[in-house]
Amino acid sequence: MSRSNNLIFDGLQIVAWIIFIGLCIEGGALLVNFIFSLFKPEIVSRLYEKLDLMELYKANQWAYYSIYSLIISIAILKAYLFYIVVRLMKKMDLSKPFNSYVSDQISLMSYFTLTIGFLGYISRETTRNLMHHGNDLSNLDKFWTDSQAFILMGAVIYVIATIFKKGVEIQNENDLTV
Repeated sequence: MSRSNNLIFDGLQIVAWIIFIGLCIEGGALLVNFIFSLFKPEIVSRLYEKLDLMELYKANQWAYYSIYSLIISIAILKAYLFYIVVRLMKKMDLSKPFNSYVSDQISLMSYFTLTIGFLGYISRETTRNLMHHGNDLSNLDKFWTDSQAFILMGAVIYVIATIFKKGVEIQNENDLTV
């Protein structure tokens, strides 16, 4: 592999690490918001994203816990998705990329991406339903506006994973015949 390709791959590894760390911070901050909202709700307006859902809590505790669980779940799944990306980039051998480890990791990435997309869609529809009942949840749209993109991306990654699996099979057959 050429020097410029290695440099680009190293740069992408750094970007993946930065995104992973940022998503971990976001997931942790949302978890702290949730804990503070239960024990010291007056502080929530000064915390991350100023995610104050106390009106929803007063109106419907089940909906409050459901929405917060979905928000935290999506944030943690995004962080774990990028953990898989970082781990894959660290262990991937670019001189021989078609191996079972890479294939399995790409399949895992597709499953997590699809899960994030579907959870985002469910969250958006649940929020829309709660808004029809008089709750103001318009500030939550930023947490799942990209759900359709995640579903599409998950489908594309699944196709790539299938191609990689076939590539691994062909490479193993070629290694056995030679």
